[in-house]
Amino acid sequence: MWFKNVLPYRLTKPVEWQADELERQMDALTFTPAGSQEMAKLGFVSALGPKVDGGLVHVAGGNLLIAIEKEEKMLPASVIKEELDERVSQLENDQGRPARKAEKEAMKEDIVALLLPRAFSRRKRIQALILPKQQLILVDSSSAARAEELLSLLRQAIGSLPVAPLMPNTLPEEAMTQWVREGVIGNNLSLLEEAELKSLAENGGSVKLKDLPLDSDEVGAHLDAGLLAVKVGLDWADSLNFVLGADLSLKRLKFSDVLQEHNDDIDKADLAARLDADFALMCGEFERLWPDLLEAMGGVDESI
Repeated sequence: MWFKNVLPYRLTKPVEWQADELERQMDALTFTPAGSQEMAKLGFVSALGPKVDGGLVHVAGGNLLIAIEKEEKMLPASVIKEELDERVSQLENDQGRPARKAEKEAMKEDIVALLLPRAFSRRKRIQALILPKQQLILVDSSSAARAEELLSLLRQAIGSLPVAPLMPNTLPEEAMTQWVREGVIGNNLSLLEEAELKSLAENGGSVKLKDLPLDSDEVGAHLDAGLLAVKVGLDWADSLNFVLGADLSLKRLKFSDVLQEHNDDIDKADLAARLDADFALMCGEFERLWPDLLEAMGGVDESI
């Protein structure tokens, strides 16, 4: 249940989120396994996971959880190329002429069709949290491409989804560089001993710092040389640790043990109740974290 990464998106216009209506709209796009001749398949799945008999939308405190699953067939390009080279060579030997482009493309299509039914499948499940009061959608993924697949499917389900990447009024690189230089942030945020500094100049260098106090002379020298902080490790309220990126992504998100143990008194056999309680806790943390983080960066840039 606990998100490990977050890619944040801002709703640029108000959206009325009605769980029952959203569930009905998503139902037409539920996940079904890929057929023998399909390379990939994408669809909505149970929000709380396969071990719980729940709906496509889970609600707690007005916040909504949804999830998608994607199945991809694994066909190594090297295998296709090897078979294609063999067929092209055979045709050229038999007919004494180079294979035409259209013939190669037709051969490749035949090879893919032949191999697909025997290909291994890889499945990936991605969750997203909708925070209506904050006008945010948080996708549990480190991949912008994967997040866009979820948003696109949601847009297809409801007809329109006015979202944009979340950006603050102060450039994240400038804000994070100031935090590192001054060693103080406020808003319940404090620096950890991790950062990545990078020159924005063409062919400029970069430095990754780990387990090094960011107020050290070495770090100060890099900043004086013009490097900017593009990633920083942060602690928020002794409750969350994460690495903040220049795109406002949260990577390697870790909730405190105290928080995660808060619901240990719930019967482990009642998985649905435990997941629901954990979800409510996570929502509460995110509802408080994002205002603090955005305020530390001068608020939200609503022009984007």
